[in-house]
Amino acid sequence: MQIYVCVKHVPDSAAIITILQNNRIDENVIFLLNPYDEHAVTEAVKIKISLPGSEVIAVCFGQDDAEKTLRSAMGMGADRGLLVVSDAQHESIEIARVLKAVIAQDGSPGLIFTGKESIDTHGMQTMFRIGALFNFPVATNVVRLKIEREVAIVDSELSGGAVDTYEMCLPCVIGVGRGLNTPRYPTFPDVVKSKKKVLKKINLEDLDIKTPKSNMSMAQLEPLLQERKPKEIRGDKREIAREITRILKEEAKVI
Repeated sequence: MQIYVCVKHVPDSAAIITILQNNRIDENVIFLLNPYDEHAVTEAVKIKISLPGSEVIAVCFGQDDAEKTLRSAMGMGADRGLLVVSDAQHESIEIARVLKAVIAQDGSPGLIFTGKESIDTHGMQTMFRIGALFNFPVATNVVRLKIEREVAIVDSELSGGAVDTYEMCLPCVIGVGRGLNTPRYPTFPDVVKSKKKVLKKINLEDLDIKTPKSNMSMAQLEPLLQERKPKEIRGDKREIAREITRILKEEAKVI
Protein backbone atom coordinates (compact mmCIF):
# COMPACT_ATOMS: atom_id res chain seq x y z
CA MET A 1 0.00 0.00 0.00
CA GLN A 2 1.18 3.52 -0.79
CA ILE A 3 0.53 5.78 2.19
CA TYR A 4 0.85 9.51 1.55
CA VAL A 5 1.27 12.06 4.34
CA CYS A 6 0.69 15.72 3.51
CA VAL A 7 2.94 17.82 5.74
CA LYS A 8 3.32 21.57 6.14
CA HIS A 9 6.34 23.79 6.83
CA VAL A 10 5.15 26.21 9.54
CA PRO A 11 6.66 28.85 11.83
CA ASP A 12 7.70 27.63 15.28
CA SER A 13 4.87 28.42 17.69
CA ALA A 14 7.48 29.84 20.09
CA ALA A 15 8.71 32.34 17.50
CA ILE A 16 7.90 36.04 17.68
CA ILE A 17 5.81 36.69 14.57
CA THR A 18 6.04 40.09 12.87
CA ILE A 19 3.33 41.05 10.37
CA LEU A 20 4.51 42.73 7.17
CA GLN A 21 2.32 44.71 4.76
CA ASN A 22 -0.86 43.55 6.52
CA ASN A 23 -1.09 40.13 4.85
CA ARG A 24 2.21 38.30 5.30
CA ILE A 25 4.71 37.58 8.04
CA ASP A 26 8.43 38.11 8.40
CA GLU A 27 9.77 34.66 7.55
CA ASN A 28 13.13 35.19 9.24
CA VAL A 29 12.05 32.83 12.02
CA ILE A 30 12.47 29.11 12.65
CA PHE A 31 10.19 26.91 10.55
CA LEU A 32 9.45 23.26 11.33
CA LEU A 33 7.14 20.31 10.70
CA ASN A 34 3.57 21.17 11.69
CA PRO A 35 3.01 19.48 15.10
CA TYR A 36 -0.26 17.79 14.05
CA ASP A 37 1.57 16.34 11.04
CA GLU A 38 4.03 14.64 13.41
CA HIS A 39 1.13 12.48 14.61
CA ALA A 40 0.13 11.82 10.98
CA VAL A 41 3.64 10.63 10.03
CA THR A 42 3.87 8.47 13.16
CA GLU A 43 0.56 6.75 12.36
CA ALA A 44 1.48 6.22 8.71
CA VAL A 45 4.74 4.52 9.74
CA LYS A 46 2.85 2.39 12.27
CA ILE A 47 0.47 1.16 9.56
CA LYS A 48 3.37 0.55 7.19
CA ILE A 49 4.95 -1.78 9.75
CA SER A 50 1.67 -3.68 10.16
CA LEU A 51 1.20 -4.03 6.38
CA PRO A 52 4.43 -5.46 4.91
CA GLY A 53 5.32 -4.07 1.51
CA SER A 54 3.78 -0.67 2.21
CA GLU A 55 5.52 2.63 1.55
CA VAL A 56 5.17 6.02 3.28
CA ILE A 57 5.62 9.10 1.10
CA ALA A 58 5.73 12.56 2.68
CA VAL A 59 4.37 15.35 0.46
CA CYS A 60 4.85 19.09 0.94
CA PHE A 61 3.98 22.24 -1.03
CA GLY A 62 6.13 25.23 -0.14
CA GLN A 63 9.36 27.08 -0.61
CA ASP A 64 12.70 25.37 -1.18
CA ASP A 65 13.42 25.63 2.55
CA ALA A 66 10.54 23.20 3.20
CA GLU A 67 13.01 20.42 2.39
CA LYS A 68 13.91 20.58 6.10
CA THR A 69 10.36 19.60 7.04
CA LEU A 70 10.36 16.69 4.60
CA ARG A 71 13.71 15.52 5.99
CA SER A 72 12.15 15.62 9.46
CA ALA A 73 9.27 13.45 8.23
CA MET A 74 11.72 11.02 6.67
CA GLY A 75 13.70 10.96 9.90
CA MET A 76 10.47 9.87 11.60
CA GLY A 77 10.15 6.96 9.17
CA ALA A 78 8.77 8.17 5.83
CA ASP A 79 10.52 6.35 2.98
CA ARG A 80 10.82 9.29 0.58
CA GLY A 81 9.60 12.80 0.00
CA LEU A 82 7.92 14.94 -2.68
CA LEU A 83 8.32 18.72 -2.57
CA VAL A 84 6.37 21.00 -4.89
CA VAL A 85 8.37 24.23 -4.91
CA SER A 86 6.81 27.69 -5.05
CA ASP A 87 7.84 30.98 -3.46
CA ALA A 88 4.37 32.53 -3.78
CA GLN A 89 1.57 32.46 -1.22
CA HIS A 90 -1.26 30.04 -2.02
CA GLU A 91 -4.73 29.54 -0.58
CA SER A 92 -6.36 26.25 0.40
CA ILE A 93 -8.21 25.62 -2.87
CA GLU A 94 -5.01 25.72 -4.89
CA ILE A 95 -2.97 23.92 -2.23
CA ALA A 96 -5.37 20.96 -2.31
CA ARG A 97 -5.28 20.84 -6.12
CA VAL A 98 -1.48 20.82 -6.08
CA LEU A 99 -1.26 18.06 -3.46
CA LYS A 100 -3.84 15.99 -5.31
CA ALA A 101 -1.98 16.40 -8.60
CA VAL A 102 1.43 15.42 -7.25
CA ILE A 103 0.04 12.39 -5.40
CA ALA A 104 -1.87 11.20 -8.48
CA GLN A 105 1.23 11.73 -10.63
CA ASP A 106 3.42 9.76 -8.22
CA GLY A 107 1.34 6.67 -7.54
CA SER A 108 -1.90 5.16 -6.29
CA PRO A 109 -2.78 6.16 -2.71
CA GLY A 110 -4.23 3.56 -0.38
CA LEU A 111 -4.36 6.08 2.49
CA ILE A 112 -3.77 9.81 2.70
CA PHE A 113 -2.93 11.38 6.05
CA THR A 114 -2.89 15.02 7.09
CA GLY A 115 -2.82 16.74 10.45
CA LYS A 116 -6.27 17.93 11.51
CA GLU A 117 -5.04 21.52 11.06
CA SER A 118 -1.92 23.63 10.74
CA ILE A 119 -0.77 25.86 13.56
CA ASP A 120 -0.24 28.88 11.29
CA THR A 121 -3.57 29.33 9.48
CA HIS A 122 -5.88 26.85 11.28
CA GLY A 123 -7.94 26.58 8.09
CA MET A 124 -8.85 22.90 8.60
CA GLN A 125 -9.84 22.59 4.93
CA THR A 126 -7.04 20.70 3.20
CA MET A 127 -8.12 17.14 4.01
CA PHE A 128 -11.70 17.80 2.89
CA ARG A 129 -10.64 19.42 -0.37
CA ILE A 130 -8.21 16.59 -1.17
CA GLY A 131 -10.93 14.05 -0.40
CA ALA A 132 -13.38 15.83 -2.70
CA LEU A 133 -10.84 15.97 -5.54
CA PHE A 134 -10.08 12.25 -5.24
CA ASN A 135 -13.69 11.37 -4.36
CA PHE A 136 -12.41 9.67 -1.17
CA PRO A 137 -14.23 9.60 2.18
CA VAL A 138 -12.75 11.88 4.84
CA ALA A 139 -12.62 11.93 8.65
CA THR A 140 -10.89 14.55 10.76
CA ASN A 141 -9.58 14.89 14.33
CA VAL A 142 -9.17 11.12 14.35
CA VAL A 143 -8.12 9.80 17.76
CA ARG A 144 -8.39 6.06 17.03
CA LEU A 145 -7.72 4.17 13.82
CA LYS A 146 -7.96 0.52 12.90
CA ILE A 147 -7.44 -0.95 9.43
CA GLU A 148 -9.37 -4.13 8.67
CA ARG A 149 -8.93 -5.46 5.15
CA GLU A 150 -10.30 -2.67 2.91
CA VAL A 151 -11.96 -0.67 5.69
CA ALA A 152 -10.72 2.02 8.06
CA ILE A 153 -12.57 2.23 11.38
CA VAL A 154 -12.01 5.61 13.01
CA ASP A 155 -13.07 7.55 16.08
CA SER A 156 -13.47 11.23 15.27
CA GLU A 157 -13.45 13.50 18.31
CA LEU A 158 -15.92 16.38 18.34
CA SER A 159 -16.03 19.48 20.51
CA GLY A 160 -16.80 18.82 24.16
CA GLY A 161 -15.16 15.38 24.03
CA ALA A 162 -17.93 13.58 22.12
CA VAL A 163 -16.76 10.92 19.66
CA ASP A 164 -18.29 9.67 16.41
CA THR A 165 -17.21 6.31 14.96
CA TYR A 166 -17.08 5.79 11.20
CA GLU A 167 -16.28 2.95 8.84
CA MET A 168 -14.69 4.18 5.62
CA CYS A 169 -13.74 2.19 2.55
CA LEU A 170 -10.14 2.49 1.45
CA PRO A 171 -8.69 4.60 0.01
CA CYS A 172 -9.64 7.46 2.32
CA VAL A 173 -8.29 10.68 3.82
CA ILE A 174 -7.61 10.94 7.55
CA GLY A 175 -7.00 14.19 9.43
CA VAL A 176 -5.09 13.17 12.53
CA GLY A 177 -5.71 14.60 16.01
CA ARG A 178 -3.25 14.73 18.89
CA GLY A 179 -5.02 11.93 20.74
CA LEU A 180 -4.21 9.29 18.12
CA ASN A 181 -0.65 8.57 19.20
CA THR A 182 2.58 9.87 20.68
CA PRO A 183 4.91 11.12 17.93
CA ARG A 184 8.00 9.04 17.26
CA TYR A 185 10.83 11.55 17.16
CA PRO A 186 13.97 10.64 15.19
CA THR A 187 17.20 9.54 16.81
CA PHE A 188 20.56 10.75 15.52
CA PRO A 189 20.98 7.64 13.28
CA ASP A 190 17.47 8.30 11.91
CA VAL A 191 18.48 11.86 11.01
CA VAL A 192 21.61 10.61 9.24
CA LYS A 193 19.60 8.03 7.29
CA SER A 194 17.00 10.63 6.30
CA LYS A 195 19.64 12.66 4.48
CA LYS A 196 20.24 9.68 2.18
CA LYS A 197 16.58 9.07 1.35
CA VAL A 198 15.15 10.21 -1.98
CA LEU A 199 13.54 13.65 -2.04
CA LYS A 200 12.10 14.72 -5.37
CA LYS A 201 11.56 18.43 -6.05
CA ILE A 202 8.86 19.42 -8.52
CA ASN A 203 8.29 22.87 -9.94
CA LEU A 204 4.71 24.06 -9.64
CA GLU A 205 4.75 25.02 -13.33
CA ASP A 206 5.38 21.38 -14.27
CA LEU A 207 2.04 20.28 -12.82
CA ASP A 208 -1.10 20.60 -14.90
CA ILE A 209 -3.19 22.54 -12.38
CA LYS A 210 -6.43 23.95 -13.71
CA THR A 211 -7.32 27.39 -12.42
CA PRO A 212 -10.25 27.01 -9.99
CA LYS A 213 -13.45 28.92 -10.66
CA SER A 214 -13.36 30.26 -7.12
CA ASN A 215 -10.48 31.40 -4.95
CA MET A 216 -9.63 33.09 -1.69
CA SER A 217 -7.04 35.64 -0.65
CA MET A 218 -5.55 36.80 2.63
CA ALA A 219 -7.07 40.22 3.25
CA GLN A 220 -5.34 41.10 6.49
CA LEU A 221 -3.42 39.58 9.39
CA GLU A 222 -3.77 40.95 12.89
CA PRO A 223 -1.86 40.00 16.05
CA LEU A 224 -3.90 38.14 18.64
CA LEU A 225 -4.39 40.28 21.71
CA GLN A 226 -5.45 38.38 24.80
CA GLU A 227 -6.87 40.20 27.77
CA ARG A 228 -6.48 38.43 31.08
CA LYS A 229 -8.98 39.34 33.79
CA PRO A 230 -8.06 37.86 37.19
CA LYS A 231 -11.00 36.64 39.22
CA GLU A 232 -10.81 35.93 42.92
CA ILE A 233 -12.58 32.79 44.10
CA ARG A 234 -13.72 32.95 47.69
CA GLY A 235 -15.13 30.39 50.12
CA ASP A 236 -13.90 27.31 51.88
CA LYS A 237 -11.80 24.65 50.14
CA ARG A 238 -14.81 22.68 48.90
CA GLU A 239 -16.54 25.76 47.49
CA ILE A 240 -13.36 26.87 45.75
CA ALA A 241 -12.84 23.37 44.27
CA ARG A 242 -16.44 23.27 43.01
CA GLU A 243 -16.11 26.69 41.39
CA ILE A 244 -12.80 25.80 39.71
CA THR A 245 -14.39 22.61 38.39
CA ARG A 246 -17.36 24.57 37.05
CA ILE A 247 -15.11 27.09 35.30
CA LEU A 248 -13.01 24.35 33.69
CA LYS A 249 -16.12 22.50 32.56
CA GLU A 250 -18.52 25.29 31.54
CA GLU A 251 -16.26 28.19 30.57
CA ALA A 252 -12.90 26.75 29.54
CA LYS A 253 -14.55 23.47 28.41
CA VAL A 254 -11.43 21.43 29.01
CA ILE A 255 -13.08 18.74 31.15
